[in-house]
This record gives sequence, structure tokens and C-alpha cells, in this order.
Amino acid sequence: MKQKCFLWIENYLFTPNIFQKIISFLLLPLTALYLLIILLKRLISKEIDYQIPIISVGNIIIGGSGKTPLVINLAKNFKNVCVILRGYKRYSKGLIVISNKGKILESVKVAGDEAFLLATSLSNATVIVSENRHEAIKKAKELECKIIFLDDGFSQYNIKKFNILLRPKEEPKNIFCLPSGGYREPKMAYSFANLELQEGKDFKRVVSYSLNGKYIDILPKKLLLITAISKPKRLLAFLPKSITIEFFEDHHIFTQEEINNIQVKYPNHAMITTSKDIVKLKYFDFNDLYLMNLELVINANVNVKLINDYINKYNS
Repeated sequence: MKQKCFLWIENYLFTPNIFQKIISFLLLPLTALYLLIILLKRLISKEIDYQIPIISVGNIIIGGSGKTPLVINLAKNFKNVCVILRGYKRYSKGLIVISNKGKILESVKVAGDEAFLLATSLSNATVIVSENRHEAIKKAKELECKIIFLDDGFSQYNIKKFNILLRPKEEPKNIFCLPSGGYREPKMAYSFANLELQEGKDFKRVVSYSLNGKYIDILPKKLLLITAISKPKRLLAFLPKSITIEFFEDHHIFTQEEINNIQVKYPNHAMITTSKDIVKLKYFDFNDLYLMNLELVINANVNVKLINDYINKYNS
């Protein structure tokens, strides 16, 4: 039942049917109010310069668009990096240092799945979760970090930063902002980006598969995808057509009961999951748990020099 509910909401936000379009139009007055609040927030915000290069990687649609893989791709090229994010759906509150110069200090439940993935993927970086990005920036400076990446920081209008906005390969068919559609800001917000990257044009996703840390070329015929990411159907493009899927809400923390039920329901299936999910699933007992290794590769035509120039301004 939950899966059907998540799927209905996803379709409503991005590819609505006629009934969902009617609901979307009925909610337009609330959307207008939402847009007014965003406009006022942007107008009254004054940028604070923290005297440290801050690079924000964000998007203006709900759900995943490759923010975390891009942060990993960029941050691994620099020293003394700190990645700051909210830590959505974590079992903790407040400011917490998840890793310090590569040393992991907290569990996935305390960190949240994205923060823990960043901490395990960036062996020399510092990762901080905090609802208050300003306090997190101050903490990063206290820890002597020299460059900060904000994962999903575009809406932090009062922080002076270099804004990278990711654009999906195909725009949602529902063009409205919340609650009438899947946009968090109107499409004109792309004009505020210092660097706009569109999937398929400026970057691509490269997927490989592994089992117990060893890369493989052929996946089992009976395969079940277990995932708790936004828009899980996008993964199907990288998997066999015969695959079965069990998906949960974005950032869901799996329970032993859920895993037991899945294993009973699919006794002869091998399991496959994503990097974001495996940081939570690896603690359960699976005979075979395959991993989709998703890397984001920036095309050669992208002017990444803009990022380096921005960083060098603070170091000169």
C-alpha cells in the first residue's frame, strides 16, 4: 500500500494523469502563495561572506538529480574539504561532525544515508550535518577546512556561494511548483546559477556492478532491486528488463522485519541496491547483495575552470 502511495505522489509531481492534473490546478492558489514566500525570502536575504570558498550543488526539482554523486566527483579533487548537508531522515538533531579528515565518527543512523555515503566515499574529507548551515560553516572553519561544499544548498539565499544547479535529462511534464507540481522553485531560477549542468548534455551517469567489492559483468537472471531513493524507476534504465523492484520512501531506514518479509517473498532472488542504500542494507544478512556503482562523469565541454577560479579568488 505504501509503495502505491509513493508511486502515486511521484506520478502526480512529475507525470500526472488527467485526474492528478485537476488536483494540481485546484492547488494553484497555494502554489501562488508558496512562490510569493520564496520571492520575499530571496528579496530580503543578504548574502554573508564567510571568507571561505563555498560551492553549492543543488537542483530546483524534488528528489534526486545527482547532487551527491557530483559532490563526490568534485570534492575528491581538493584537499581540506568539508561537505555540509542537512542529513535528511537521520536519527539525530543539531550539528554533528560525521567524519573529520576522513575519520568516520558516527553511524549511518546518526548521519543519514547521504551524509554517511559522502563520509565513506571521500576518504580525506570532513562531513557535517546540520539544519543550520551557518553554524556548520563556522564549525568547518574551526576544523581548519579550506573549501566547503553545500549538498542541496541553492535555497540558502543568505550565504555567499558558487551555485551549481543540476538539470534533469527530461524536465517534469508537470511544470508547476509545490504543491501543484514537482518544482521547488520556478524554472527561471536556473538563471541564478553560476554553472548549470544538464544530464545527457553536460554530464552522464556511468553504472557498474559489484559483489562483495569485486566488479562483475553479468547479473543473475532472478534479480530484485531494493531501494529507498527518490524516483526509483529511473534506475530501471541500467538494469535487466526482467528485474523485480521493491521500493520505499526516499531516505527510508530499513528494519529487520522488512528485510525478512522481502527474503520470504523472493526466496530465489539475488538482491541488488544502490550506493546510497547499501550503507544501510549492509548490516543485514544477505546471501548475495549486488551493488550498482553509479558515477557521475562531467563532459569535457563543461567549463569547470569557473569553479577553480572561484576557489582561487579566496586563496590569492
